[in-house]
Amino acid sequence: MTAQYGAHEVMEIHEVLSDTIDGINQFQLYRPHARDHQLRSIIDKQLQFMTQEYNNMVQAISQRGVTEAIPYRGPRTAAPVYGLDNPERQTPNTSLQEMDDRDVASGMLGCHKASASFRMMASLECADLELRRMLQQGAINCAEQAYEVWQYMNQKGYYQVPTMKDVTTGTMLNTYSTATTGQVRYQ
Repeated sequence: MTAQYGAHEVMEIHEVLSDTIDGINQFQLYRPHARDHQLRSIIDKQLQFMTQEYNNMVQAISQRGVTEAIPYRGPRTAAPVYGLDNPERQTPNTSLQEMDDRDVASGMLGCHKASASFRMMASLECADLELRRMLQQGAINCAEQAYEVWQYMNQKGYYQVPTMKDVTTGTMLNTYSTATTGQVRYQ
């Protein structure tokens, strides 16, 4: 009898599924603390997607017929706002009652960023091509969800994007030029 998955794959999918459960539970904890209607809507949409994605992963490994991972489609609300505009001082909350929309969105963003990285790393340990692709799509989905939350935070002023002077940006970016496409010659 041949193994269905390698040891690394089993351990990685176990970790990804556990991480997904933790993320779903974490978002459920955040939901009552979200005051802004738009943020509550994002949480609800993402919770539904995360649960569906979890169920698809469980079904894929239990039936050994990995189904296509569903891509997350987050709305693109507006162009990013660049620059700092009197950012608020950040300190930890001293009680649960102090948790606000910024705290909720920041926790969501951190969860998605960690999960995106985690899933991509897990995909690199997979020999099974379909499992690998499912995890890669999961990483992309987390990145898309993170961007949706980031857009919300940026528009509310919770996540400001520092910039550099134009001359500094230009100097740094103009240090690169295209490579020639000729054959590499070895001596």
